[in-house]
Amino acid sequence: MNTPNESGTRDRPAGVDVDVDRYFPPHVARMEGYVPGEQPQGGTFIKLNTNENPYPPSPRVKAALIETVNDRLRLYPDPIAREFRKTAAALLGLEPDMILAGNGSDDVLTIITRAFVGRGDLAAYPTPSYLLYSTLLELQDARAHVVPFSADWKLKLDDFQRPGLKLVYLANPNSPSGTALAPAEVAELAESLDCPLVVDEAYGDFAAENCVSLLKDHPNVIVTRSFSKGYSLAGVRLGYLAADPRIVAQLNKVKDSYNCDALALAAGKAALEDQDYLAETRARIVATRARLASGMRSLGFDVTDSQANFVWAAGGRPAVETFQQLKERNVLVRLMRYEGFPAGLRISVGTDAEIDRLLEVLRGLP
Repeated sequence: MNTPNESGTRDRPAGVDVDVDRYFPPHVARMEGYVPGEQPQGGTFIKLNTNENPYPPSPRVKAALIETVNDRLRLYPDPIAREFRKTAAALLGLEPDMILAGNGSDDVLTIITRAFVGRGDLAAYPTPSYLLYSTLLELQDARAHVVPFSADWKLKLDDFQRPGLKLVYLANPNSPSGTALAPAEVAELAESLDCPLVVDEAYGDFAAENCVSLLKDHPNVIVTRSFSKGYSLAGVRLGYLAADPRIVAQLNKVKDSYNCDALALAAGKAALEDQDYLAETRARIVATRARLASGMRSLGFDVTDSQANFVWAAGGRPAVETFQQLKERNVLVRLMRYEGFPAGLRISVGTDAEIDRLLEVLRGLP
């Protein structure tokens, strides 16, 4: 028996092993959880593993952050991000009540999942795709209907059909492939569903087309966007969604009360207001993307035509061995393995110098 110590608490006997897993609901205890790409804290790496933008944010962002660092930081931020929503809506040709801001697009996806999917409910997503979708459903103790891509990264839209579906996720452009469905195909899928369709456009700033225009005639479509990729703001957590205002009104009930801080909202607003800068950095990334794809193909890899800021390389050299050899030479890429599909390398588009170094290292591997 353990007796109270001087502070009035009880000392646990040395060597006692407490099974803390039993404190959690079984569906949480058995989860593996989402594992982000490696973020090295030391050493000098060429970092091509988490699809960050290789260029700095717009200069307007720094100016906006400096202006926001004032006495008002002692106050809570605007809980519904009014000024940010006005700016985002104007850019997309929408109304502000069609926009909801979040602490990164992952937060937006979490809000959507919590709102539409309950314990035992069924939701669908393609595979291989963004691994967070499965984690979000596991947190809800929900069921997943997984729709496989074909070997050439095509989807059979009829395969999504299941009775009782509550939500469908569609990364478009997709990760890890970089491929995208045309808006007409997404519209066809939305029309076939009796539930919301989340079109995750985290990489939409690098694609030839987007699905915002579908919102007008498809009230079940929700488009999500990120600032981590196109706007170089991965370190400032901000994302948003665009949807029918009736959906946004309900989602506002689910989000945390102050889910976006004042600095993030100011940075995001300033970034959106500098579309010339986005166009400039986007053009550089798209050009380097073509060089990267061509270089990888010349080394024997199969590379899909990407609409994102990365390429997917499979075939060629063994992926696991190549990943490790690159890491030993301070070049980080993302090794990705999905059940039923060969392992591959997802490689972010870096600067021209970084891509030159990657290709140089690859050519020199034994």
